[in-house]
Amino acid sequence: MSNSFDGLAQDIVRLVGGPDNIVSAAHCATRLRFRLKDSAKPDREALARREGVLTIVESGGQFQVVIGPRVPEVYEVVAALLPQQGGGAVEATAAETAADTTSADKRTMTQKILAFIQSIVSPVIPALAGAGMLKALLVILGTAGLNWIDPASASYKILFAASNSTFYFLPLLFAASTARVLNVPVINALIIVGALMEPSFTGLMTAPGDIVSFFGLPVVMMNYSSTIVPAVVSILVYAWVHRKLEKYVPANLALFIVPMLSLLIMVPLTAMAIGPFGVYVASGLAKLVTYLSGTSGLLLGAVIGAGWTYLVILGVHLGVVPIMLNNFATFGHDIIRPPIACATFAQGGVALGVFLRARQKKTKAFALSCLMPMLFGGITEPIVYGISIRYKRPLLAATIGGCIGGAFMGAMSVKAYAYIFPSIITLPAFFGETFVYYLIGIAMSFFITAALTFIFGIEEEAPAAQPAK
Repeated sequence: MSNSFDGLAQDIVRLVGGPDNIVSAAHCATRLRFRLKDSAKPDREALARREGVLTIVESGGQFQVVIGPRVPEVYEVVAALLPQQGGGAVEATAAETAADTTSADKRTMTQKILAFIQSIVSPVIPALAGAGMLKALLVILGTAGLNWIDPASASYKILFAASNSTFYFLPLLFAASTARVLNVPVINALIIVGALMEPSFTGLMTAPGDIVSFFGLPVVMMNYSSTIVPAVVSILVYAWVHRKLEKYVPANLALFIVPMLSLLIMVPLTAMAIGPFGVYVASGLAKLVTYLSGTSGLLLGAVIGAGWTYLVILGVHLGVVPIMLNNFATFGHDIIRPPIACATFAQGGVALGVFLRARQKKTKAFALSCLMPMLFGGITEPIVYGISIRYKRPLLAATIGGCIGGAFMGAMSVKAYAYIFPSIITLPAFFGETFVYYLIGIAMSFFITAALTFIFGIEEEAPAAQPAK
């Protein structure tokens, strides 16, 4: 279906080297994320100049084109220009993956890990944000004093199921996402991880840590709903097993023998070893975050509030998402999201400060147009790339404002209760005993940054001379 972004999408595909140079494509809230066969082919200057493109980011083996909140419409056209597989998701074939190996091998191990994490997290983000928003709405309607919906009613429980299913079935979402990245059958991956949530399996457990026997071998029972690490590690191992089976099983038997052996090997292996290992790793990670917060919450909040924008600039911020999701699954809340909100609202302060300080109408209009998506959608990339980096001084102001607000939130142990994009309309995700401190923290970041941006000023480009009449 044609839309107003056809031209932009076609130009982007052409300027990154054409469809034949694209191994895979995906998108997050504001960017198109490409994996390319040849990173030398893109015309970076032409892309950066193209109206509708905010900037280009190359990080973790990905070529990222930052567009803004309208990226889903652009991606729809991009996907139509590329070879597609199930559900409209653009995936790499085995041959394309092999062709990409040369460029991938040039990356450091850290870059490869970050690229992998970003690749499996990015497709899940929209569902997480939507479900988190619905959770926040239910807090307003049912448990925030309005009492518009009785939490004990069937209506509330149906809506709660809609908001909670994304988080409850996170293992399945990440199993599918990981399988796509590793180019192994998604259906088999879902079955392997789904076995850990099947009633016959979960019925063996009366409490986490119970031990049952599998042909004489001990199986430590765990609750795998809402977990991420066990699913991802399981599919990493499955990818290796699948390729070995494909190599040795005769082609005329592979259709049913490979899936059968995959299940026979992976489900018991995951139940006995990979699953419990993943749960212990996730638990240890959650305890580490809690320890850091307890040791110096102020410092942790300050670092996150000041540094988050730079992770966004580098394009590696999605690498932190699994840690936050793990905190929600382990504790029912997260302490990283609140100081991130300070960085987000600090960028809103940048937009307000520039709007108040700028002399040119064009600059004022752009700042105001960027402020609205931030306040009501939590989208900061237009401000980051269109103002903060462009004028430099506002980036320093946002760093200071985010640091101060983040330090305050860290010191007060402010909690988030749902994964959302920080904005005005997602305030209910922070309802709880620390909600007032959350409001104070984001207000500090917003207004301190706005004031500093106004004080520091910006160096506007001189308006183009008007031709003589």
